[in-house]
Amino acid sequence: MEKLLARLARQLDAIDEASLMSLWSKYATASARFEPTKRWEEAALIFSLIQAKRWKNQLFNYYWSRQTQLRGEPPADAVDNLVPGFALENADRAQERSESLSRRCRVLPFKSVKPAPDSDR
Repeated sequence: MEKLLARLARQLDAIDEASLMSLWSKYATASARFEPTKRWEEAALIFSLIQAKRWKNQLFNYYWSRQTQLRGEPPADAVDNLVPGFALENADRAQERSESLSRRCRVLPFKSVKPAPDSDR
């Protein structure tokens, strides 16, 4: 299993982010329109892979920048920050960034879709 995941990670890393981001809207829309089909599951996984590549690049850039600022000394807390719930920015900066990104991005709400009433009953 780990070999398969490592191979998938290498393949995903070989694709440039710009190419993936050109597909973001298509798969974000498909993922937002739930239907209990393999097609939807595949679209949701593709969307997740696109997001994973983007997140990896942002995390890489953060640590690269931080390492450069520290004059080549790797950050001591690099491993600690990889756990879920880590924060890379202080609250004020995050709020400013969130406001500036809100003009460029959108958050997709995942809602359950009520089934259509059967007309046969």
